[in-house]
Amino acid sequence: MKSYTSFFNIRLALTAIVFAVCMMGPSYVSAQKFAYIDSDYVLLHMPDYAAAQQELNAYAIEWQEEIEAKLDAADRLEVAYRAERVLLTKEMRQKREQEIITKRAEAKEMQKQKFGVDGELFQKRQELIEPIQQQIFDVLKDIAGGSGYMVIFDKSNQSNMLYTNPKYDISDRLIKKLGYVPGEIIEVEKKDDSGKDGGKDSGRSNSNATDAGRPGGNSTMQRSGGSPGGVKSK
Repeated sequence: MKSYTSFFNIRLALTAIVFAVCMMGPSYVSAQKFAYIDSDYVLLHMPDYAAAQQELNAYAIEWQEEIEAKLDAADRLEVAYRAERVLLTKEMRQKREQEIITKRAEAKEMQKQKFGVDGELFQKRQELIEPIQQQIFDVLKDIAGGSGYMVIFDKSNQSNMLYTNPKYDISDRLIKKLGYVPGEIIEVEKKDDSGKDGGKDSGRSNSNATDAGRPGGNSTMQRSGGSPGGVKSK
């Protein structure tokens, strides 16, 4: 299981955070101030975010294992079927083939429910991450208002910021304001080196289930082999 460094794609709603500081008078136009943060870096300092990642990882691993169990059961049925096929009547073959197809369809449906768009992983991610997003937003809003920043950008993964001057990086300031120490990164415990939070694709094709809590990266899971309709009657 990877440790995450953005939001599933989950890159927080901080990809481009814009705060308009409502100030009146001509001096505002000539005194516009800008700053930026690296939200990926900030998130790595937050225990709540690390805990959310770990919980999402646990769900993803559990669901992935259930999907794999269904696929393995379908594979065993197919192996047995191929070994016995010549001894079966047409009706028996059709029944066994349908059973295999049904097992694979169940796995595919579970994958969709757990890892699909608006699936359980997505909903769980929102439930766990949104309070953290709001916390960061509130603190940034306070910083922007107190320092007169017109805009605060986010330079994290996939941003359009081609160049940034460290002078205007307020990430450490934000981290301190949140109550943490810059540089004290929180590592997420790895429970399963082979696990990836996107879930296995029951159809043996890529599953677009993002890394469970990661603010900027997708994890696709594959499994080679047949498809639910791979058993054909002759």
